[in-house]
Amino acid sequence: MKFLAARRRNPLVALGLLLAALVAVGGGYAAIANVQPAQASASSQTQVEEGKKLYLAGCSSCHGMEAQGTANGPTLLGVGAAAVDFQVSSGRMPLAAPGAQAVAKAPSYNEEQVAALAAYVASLAPGPAIPTEEDASFEGANVAQGGVLFRTNCAQCHQAAGQGAALTQGKWAPNLMQAEPKEILEAMLTGPQSMPVFSDGTLPLENKKQIIAYINNLQNASSPGGLDLGRLGPVTEGLFLWTAVFAALIGAAIWIGIKAR
Repeated sequence: MKFLAARRRNPLVALGLLLAALVAVGGGYAAIANVQPAQASASSQTQVEEGKKLYLAGCSSCHGMEAQGTANGPTLLGVGAAAVDFQVSSGRMPLAAPGAQAVAKAPSYNEEQVAALAAYVASLAPGPAIPTEEDASFEGANVAQGGVLFRTNCAQCHQAAGQGAALTQGKWAPNLMQAEPKEILEAMLTGPQSMPVFSDGTLPLENKKQIIAYINNLQNASSPGGLDLGRLGPVTEGLFLWTAVFAALIGAAIWIGIKAR
């Protein structure tokens, strides 16, 4: 026991333990960092180089030459290919002009160019990959459970019927009635604009598919009662009714007044 105690007090032993800890930490980091190269390997080096050219020409002025971010745009390190695909495919990026929020518009790049940009950004640091067709498929998903999850996690901004709503400082949550399944999934994975990130640890893929199924159900739901009025609820419907009634009464009063002359 005295022999072991003396060994523990030896400075060389402490140094050896420190080196072993550093090697363990470095090895663990290397193992995690190697996740992204596996994703990047799916893209050819030619595609990455093409993406870099497109990035330097159209994105670097705001996001920096090395995607490190500037005063005019956030860093793209770690956002992954999914964020690039979402922002560029929807036309939100490149940004047309400074504003409270990027506006969806016709995309500036074709599918091949978007894929190249995504491959380049994905090669810089680990991040969410572009969802596959299987990932975005909601076949067999529980729509009712998706409604519960949507009202719990999404309705505060997008409104319970997915019609969108205003946020603070000139921002807004977009209407989801035209959103595609892959677009919805990418938004949950990457958290664009004011939206939080719903990682698979926070919201498993199965739950994401249920939310997508619910949104799809809203998009295709009929309105047997007539005009849906944005499905904003009885307050809006009541206000519309009262406005129509008062307008009719005012019109009738004006007509009676004219006839009485």
